[in-house]
Amino acid sequence: MRAVYPGSFDPFTPGHLNVVNRARDLFDEVVVLVAVNSIKHPGTDEEERAAAVRAILPVEWTSVTVAAWSGLTSTYCRRHEVGVIVRGVRNTTDLRTEYQLAAMNQSLGVPTVFLPAQPELAAVSSTAVRTLGSDLRPRSRRLPDIGEPLVGPPPDDF
Repeated sequence: MRAVYPGSFDPFTPGHLNVVNRARDLFDEVVVLVAVNSIKHPGTDEEERAAAVRAILPVEWTSVTVAAWSGLTSTYCRRHEVGVIVRGVRNTTDLRTEYQLAAMNQSLGVPTVFLPAQPELAAVSSTAVRTLGSDLRPRSRRLPDIGEPLVGPPPDDF
């Protein structure tokens, strides 16, 4: 089964990378769908953000592709024969918002699977990364060993 992991990814965070890694264990193929969100105003367009995501993903993740998209996620899924949407959730606020989107997408024929954030990544958001800079961005294509955190502790003023 093919899955899509949509988001604005402005920027792509260690939490996003973790969700993709776990999704590829569950699905035959994962498409990271770099989308346009009319509510958000990213600093770069979706094609530039998609290129940035491609640069971060490990080359050995051959079942993961990246695409830029400006329409509804459910439309992308129908046009590209994708069976499920994957969404990461960090907290109950995320879950409430994502649940509403999942209900809409389900009514359009595409179910959603939620993957809870790893505890050490739950506080990392794209907004935090934009605010704090490169300290929280994924640095390399090397995956951490089991038990090794993806990021260090948040700064004292976090």
